Amino acid sequence: MDTLVPGLRVTHQMLVERLDLAAVARPTTDPEHPRDQYPAIDTFLASASRHNAASLAVLVPAARSHVADGSERAHEYIAQSRRFEIALSQVKAKLYGSTYAVRRPWESIWSDVRRELAETCALETALAADIADTRTDGDPDWGERLYRAELSAPTRPHPYIPHQGMPGRVARTVARRVDGFWDVAEGRMVPEPLHHHERKDDGALTQYFLADPHLPDEDEDDHPA
Repeated sequence: MDTLVPGLRVTHQMLVERLDLAAVARPTTDPEHPRDQYPAIDTFLASASRHNAASLAVLVPAARSHVADGSERAHEYIAQSRRFEIALSQVKAKLYGSTYAVRRPWESIWSDVRRELAETCALETALAADIADTRTDGDPDWGERLYRAELSAPTRPHPYIPHQGMPGRVARTVARRVDGFWDVAEGRMVPEPLHHHERKDDGALTQYFLADPHLPDEDEDDHPA
């Protein structure tokens, strides 16, 4: 079983939930610790940046090699993911006091992020569904490959680095190392990406809390007319 489509569904839900928490975060009035109330923003920014970079590294090449109109679809997705990264970079700029974003209200920034996240998720979901539909026995588990790519993806948005091919891989590797240095130096919260497993044996209560129900159809004999 390929975990790509169900895994993306869970990841997208997580990103929306973390965005909701980030959007209501407010700065502290303590001038010595201005970012103490921003862990929710850091968490969302890191999660979204990681997932976006991993999708570019995994889904785009898969689409080009497996989907009939994959090249065109990949080009469309890359352009959208870059718009999403630009919106995320405004969050980073505002959070770290950049003069380019300091005068812009948070409400305006979050509005852009919500719009670009929704559009990115929609394109990503459609692309993943088509990749899954064309999967053969020789293909890897794309969902597992996406998860592993997230583990080594940059934790901050980098909209202006190369995104594809060997230049893209090199740029993401360098960006991840730089991001990792600053994450440690700043004590930044970087959550692990979600890892979706096939869960055939989960009970009903577990499925409920995981928001991933896969209960079997009830036997009609159990409910006589």
